[in-house]
Amino acid sequence: MYKVNEIFETIQGEASFTGTPSIFLRLQGCPVGCAWCDTKQTWETKDTFIVSLDNTVEKKADSEWWANASAEEILAIFEARGYQAKHVVITGGEPCMFDLVPLCNLLHAKGFSTQIETSGTFEILAPKETWVTVSPKINMRGGYKVLPSAMARADEIKHPVAMQKHIEELEALFAETGVQPKLVYLQPISQKAKATKLAIDNCKAKNWRLSVQVHKYLGIN
Repeated sequence: MYKVNEIFETIQGEASFTGTPSIFLRLQGCPVGCAWCDTKQTWETKDTFIVSLDNTVEKKADSEWWANASAEEILAIFEARGYQAKHVVITGGEPCMFDLVPLCNLLHAKGFSTQIETSGTFEILAPKETWVTVSPKINMRGGYKVLPSAMARADEIKHPVAMQKHIEELEALFAETGVQPKLVYLQPISQKAKATKLAIDNCKAKNWRLSVQVHKYLGIN
């Protein structure tokens, strides 16, 4: 069973799949504790907030409501809502707190592609066909370490930055884990001008890429 906070269809606004019509499956629960997290409503899994799966679909506002659902029930919601997107982004919260193999295998069998967005602090249990985006959460208050196995599994790194120390932490992580990913995206925190300039300058200097959270500029989910 998966703890589902939200299901909605939109356009992926970040990293390699920017512009791709996508179904977002947001799972509940995350102990990492990122200070700038924009989905803090997904952190806790309090029983007082359990609702039916229908109540998690296309919420009108962020909430701590969540539902227990099987992979088959999640797929049934996609079909009932008539979603046209064939790319599914599994995010959170921290989706890798769950074994995602059964869910992803079912989605692949039904013609969907899958993508996981994870902090890299939990083992990634997913099929090899699943695209893995690791947004490494370094020195967060939860005290979780970014795992070398998660870094090695990553198809891309997407790293939020606001100051030079965030660049230095990322480079130190590469050295520590021995992983030098082919695709590295820097994502300015909160689209601030200073953070954006920092990201652009470092992308040019290191031949990395820029992720600008297009959905936020467009004012969509």
